[in-house]
Amino acid sequence: MKRDTGNGRLRAAFVGAVLATTGTSALAFDAGEWIVRAGLAGVFPNDSSGDVAGFPGNGVSVSNGFAVGASLAYMLTPSVGIELLGALPFNHDIKARGPDLGALGTIADTKQLPPTLLLNYHLPMFAKRAFQPYVGVGFNYTLFFDEQPSNSLEGALGKSDVSLDPSASYALQLGADWDLGSDVMFNVGLWWIDIDTTGTIDFQGDPDDSSDDGRTQVDVEIDPTVLMVGFTKRF
Repeated sequence: MKRDTGNGRLRAAFVGAVLATTGTSALAFDAGEWIVRAGLAGVFPNDSSGDVAGFPGNGVSVSNGFAVGASLAYMLTPSVGIELLGALPFNHDIKARGPDLGALGTIADTKQLPPTLLLNYHLPMFAKRAFQPYVGVGFNYTLFFDEQPSNSLEGALGKSDVSLDPSASYALQLGADWDLGSDVMFNVGLWWIDIDTTGTIDFQGDPDDSSDDGRTQVDVEIDPTVLMVGFTKRF
């Protein structure tokens, strides 16, 4: 009898590792299943703005925001699902830029909620593998609220009110689940969302001169990339 040199055991371990990551698993979704995803989400604006009315050559920028995100999906077929994405409020600073307004720095901050309804397609060639990618397209509605002017803005323009119009447009999604067993998966989701808004500042100017009261506006394309890293649970 030949002695076992250990090579056989090494080959068996290697094959087992490969099958664990690329072979069949229990990940394949079924029609009628519910899927819950949750994790830490970041909103990273790819922003640009027009000129602030009355201040040519001056615009604004929007800072990143972070919050806990979650989604609920229902599988219509083993490959097609509908998903509702939500999150706790994201907070963003709005900063002035340009030769006249840039020195003001942060001029306001706002909270926003970006509920998004998506139709997802899970690539069927990966349906029984531990790695399960999917793509999606859908509709986003972003609501801005609790807008607050900064001290620097009110120092320059007097007592001010800031508001941002809601945005309604499309969203694109790319995501993937990795099977961890027991119907739990590690998840990474990436979205690109078309978000456009108009910011309005109503200001008092010199409190002793009512003729200084006024309003200025700026159009802003936020168009963020949104990244969420977390976990998936199927039911």
